[in-house]
Amino acid sequence: MKLVPLGDRVVLKQSEAEETTASGIILTSKSQEKPQEAEVIAVGPGGMVDGKEVTMQVKAGDKVIYSKYAGNEVKLGEDEYIIVRQNDILAIVEK
Repeated sequence: MKLVPLGDRVVLKQSEAEETTASGIILTSKSQEKPQEAEVIAVGPGGMVDGKEVTMQVKAGDKVIYSKYAGNEVKLGEDEYIIVRQNDILAIVEK
């Protein structure tokens, strides 16, 4: 199966949570905070959304930072995804 987002929505796959702190302390799974960094899996077509023209600025494969409480979590098979609106994406991570 494949997720195909509509309008200005973007499908993200969240990065793995850190298992140790910078000082080397190992975190339990309950104390690990979900990262706000994710990889773009699929991008909607944009177009007219809520009466405004939306041009998509991200593409599949981009690493992005998104708002902490944004989107809807979806489980498809064994994989978990987050579907957000493009305006919930704060930045593209470039290396």
